[in-house]
Amino acid sequence: MRSTPRPGAVSSTVRRGLVAAAVLALGSTAAVATATSASAAVSCKVTYSASEWQGGMSANLTIQNLGDALNGWTLAFTFPNSSQKVSQGWSGNWSQSGSNVTVTAMDWNKSLSTGGSTSIGFNGTWSGSNPAPTDFKINGVSCNGTPQSPSPSPSASPSPRVSPSASPSPRVSPSASPSPRVSPSASPSPSASPSSSPPPPGTHVDNPYSGATGYVNPDWSASAKSEPGGSRVANISTAVWLDRIAAISSGSAGNNSMGLRDHLDEAVAQDAANGSAPLTIQVVIYDLPNRDCSALASNGELKIAQNGLARYKSEYIDVIAGIMADSKYSNLRIVTIIEPDSLPNLITNVNAFQACQEAQSSGAYVQGVQYALNKLHAIKNVYTYVDAAHHAWLGWDNNFQPMVNLFYQVATGTTAGVNSIDGFIVNTANFGATVEPYFTINTTVNGQSVRQSHWVDWNWYVDEQSFSVALRNALVAKGFPNTLGMLIDTSRNGWGGSARPSGASTSTNVDTFVNESRVDRRIHAGNWCNQSGAGMGERPRANPAAGLDAYVWIKPPGESDGSSSAIDNDEGKGFDRMCDPTYGGNSLNGNNPSGALAGAPVSGHWFSAQFQQLMQNAYPPLS
Repeated sequence: MRSTPRPGAVSSTVRRGLVAAAVLALGSTAAVATATSASAAVSCKVTYSASEWQGGMSANLTIQNLGDALNGWTLAFTFPNSSQKVSQGWSGNWSQSGSNVTVTAMDWNKSLSTGGSTSIGFNGTWSGSNPAPTDFKINGVSCNGTPQSPSPSPSASPSPRVSPSASPSPRVSPSASPSPRVSPSASPSPSASPSSSPPPPGTHVDNPYSGATGYVNPDWSASAKSEPGGSRVANISTAVWLDRIAAISSGSAGNNSMGLRDHLDEAVAQDAANGSAPLTIQVVIYDLPNRDCSALASNGELKIAQNGLARYKSEYIDVIAGIMADSKYSNLRIVTIIEPDSLPNLITNVNAFQACQEAQSSGAYVQGVQYALNKLHAIKNVYTYVDAAHHAWLGWDNNFQPMVNLFYQVATGTTAGVNSIDGFIVNTANFGATVEPYFTINTTVNGQSVRQSHWVDWNWYVDEQSFSVALRNALVAKGFPNTLGMLIDTSRNGWGGSARPSGASTSTNVDTFVNESRVDRRIHAGNWCNQSGAGMGERPRANPAAGLDAYVWIKPPGESDGSSSAIDNDEGKGFDRMCDPTYGGNSLNGNNPSGALAGAPVSGHWFSAQFQQLMQNAYPPLS
């Protein structure tokens, strides 16, 4: 079982607004630059897109090979403005001399077949103006001409990007005025309406939760029923976690005794007992090599340096896909939650963690997720939702748009492109409030925006629902279909009980106002492990708001995030100090106490004290 997400870098730059990407495409079949190198005639196209804010930018470049196959490439271009600088680059070896920029290929993306492409990018700075470069060259040959359509080849894999530092930047001065931005509360584009009559069983529908009943995991249900009062929630649908290869055939560790086939067979039986309503079963795909590269509590069994990616494909994804494709399961709606924590770590934690650096430089996370999407999307009754962390991880500008860009790059590198992803999920196994009822990001206190409070800390979102709506809008604007749906894991974000405020504070101090008004009672929004005072949240239901497919319980309440002290185990899970209630914190959580409960077992194992507290503080309260 995994730990919950870690926070991302806090932006110290107030962005003026999301700038639409400007695209410059160079190259054509009719007029392309060609030359003979040692091994190939070079002909190419480069697409450059960038978003910018005052003094900063984030750019993505796609290199398409139109000539002979290349085994190694060097991209060169010149910034038009001498103030333009590359500060961080990804998916290549970046260097800059004056205004001249050079990028050489990495081992995993150096080979480009005819028609093949790869994506690279950078974060940078500028002053005065930020014009797009135009003089791109590959191996010394200019890429210019009329834009042509991208190659339909699915073999090219967009690559992961390096992110800003995982350590929070210094806070913006409290006197700084927040800058205007498109409101994150804007209504999302409407998703397709559910059909008025039930579709035939096995049909791939827009929303797999609509009109369906949820699978009740017998393992979790038995644990819940063993607790006083647990029968009140024991029949709620929770997800099945496949957090190691052995869990596919047998849930021999943690709180699970059933393997994947056992669960699917049980789902068929529950489906038959439910009558005409379809049944949705949720399965978490969670075993990437170098898994949870920034959190020790849920490190996994596979390592990149030990052939982990090949094993992930052949021993894990291929086996799961083979089981799910069995015709006896074709009437089920199988929702897969794809690799919590993986892609967001490539945005926020590459600089600070060697395991994340290896995941980025090898391309293992991106290639692994793409492989999973290709295999699972090909099964018509399987639905794919990719993990998108949470608002307190990606809600700052230097994380939000780069994450959108990376999601798009990953999707377009799959066989089905953006259609390989049915949706995204936020707050997986985390504690962020679904909705903060007593203030929004637009609230001001005595002339100060709540963004200036220490709790919000210049984030653009105060809760998961506003974040998920804004993320969906940005993804659709980027090129994902309008049928894209969002999920919010509400299993542990109820924050009820006596500590829950009953209304907005009357304080005129912005920090006091936010602290007295917020229903999320964590010490810091970056705290993620077995949080003291948490409660079960909204019960699972479909179509809770425009653009949202469902509220779901992906993290089974009562299953630990990680041990509060070091415990030997054979599941590859280490001891993370953020699970230690005596820990005073680090830069990722503002050097605040961890807020974790004492006496916690290894992640995924049953934690009775936590379960009891989650029931006690549930909101809405349990009846």
